[in-house]
Amino acid sequence: MGAPSPVKSRLGELSARALVMRAGTEIAGIACVDLIGFPAVLGDRARSLVPRIAPDRILIGATHTHSAPDSYAFPDGKGGHTGSLEYMDFVVKQIAAALNQAIDQLQAAELRVTSGEAKGKIAYNYYAPDLYDRRVSAFEVRKPGGSTIATLVNYAIHPEVIGSGQGILSPDLVGPLCDTIEKRQGGIAVFMNGAQGGMVTADNRDLNQPPRDANRAYWKDSRTWAECERIGGLLAEESLRLLSAAAWQSKPELLCRSKKVKFPVESEELWQVVQHSPLRYPHGADRTIVTQINFLKLGNARILTIPGEALPNIGFYLKRKMKGDHQFLFGLTNDAFGYILTEVDYQSFAAYRYVSRVSLGEKTGEILMREALKLASD
Repeated sequence: MGAPSPVKSRLGELSARALVMRAGTEIAGIACVDLIGFPAVLGDRARSLVPRIAPDRILIGATHTHSAPDSYAFPDGKGGHTGSLEYMDFVVKQIAAALNQAIDQLQAAELRVTSGEAKGKIAYNYYAPDLYDRRVSAFEVRKPGGSTIATLVNYAIHPEVIGSGQGILSPDLVGPLCDTIEKRQGGIAVFMNGAQGGMVTADNRDLNQPPRDANRAYWKDSRTWAECERIGGLLAEESLRLLSAAAWQSKPELLCRSKKVKFPVESEELWQVVQHSPLRYPHGADRTIVTQINFLKLGNARILTIPGEALPNIGFYLKRKMKGDHQFLFGLTNDAFGYILTEVDYQSFAAYRYVSRVSLGEKTGEILMREALKLASD
């Protein structure tokens, strides 16, 4: 939250990427855009431009790059706001175009799914270095016995190697990740972020330099495009390594469910955004917002969406309680309403002051876990 900084140059391309899956009468679309977040008020506009898929069967996520234009239109307290409504409308149309193109290109396919530890210097938890999910989940679809159509990678990480302070427009590490997969496998690559809140970030620490705070183990960071290429490329290689051992499924089951969930808004800052942004976020008179969560069964994979940045302990809990051989969590999907903490973490540590302030409230995590697991088990 706050005023965005001007851009002076560009590294990589911002993209809207999509894939559509159909099995029998069931159809679902997954789209992802290189932005820090994509609120439902914009996502619903994109869904309305894809009439061949029911709106509640379209999942729209954001990679969470910190080097892209504002997509929230935060009120600035002076009668204006921080974003470009024209640009946001352009992105809406690009997402819809990607989904419609995917529908037009539907073809017979088979699936393979994997999950496992991604090895190497990829991510860490800035607040507690070892407390993060090392697992990557991925699936690949191909023409039966033939070439790759699409590869999706799901991993929890903040794409903020470049960061927001250098004046560089960039997809950050996600660009090289997708480029590497597409060069190796062909087809299209899609990245869906995970439970990366508080604060699972890219491991761009320069361990060859003295730490900037030895007592807290804070290191100087390497904020270069070469580091984006290293981390994105390594995550791509690890995803493909795990996929190479997975068995192909010729007739995977597809099931998509959705549910509307109500959250109270305790945060004064976020309530001001809800009330005064020109995007006109829907909200209740009882100081609540309603958002969509989805559950997908895809072959032996199980997928849940999270409408914000869940902390890693919430991610671990949801995966532990989900069924299926491979668990996927699509963070910042269908909405992007700040951090999602458990009740016991909320405002509990000094390090959590910011993530608590930029959170809907104390009960957000409990509501999400209860409603998401109920949706997955019904």
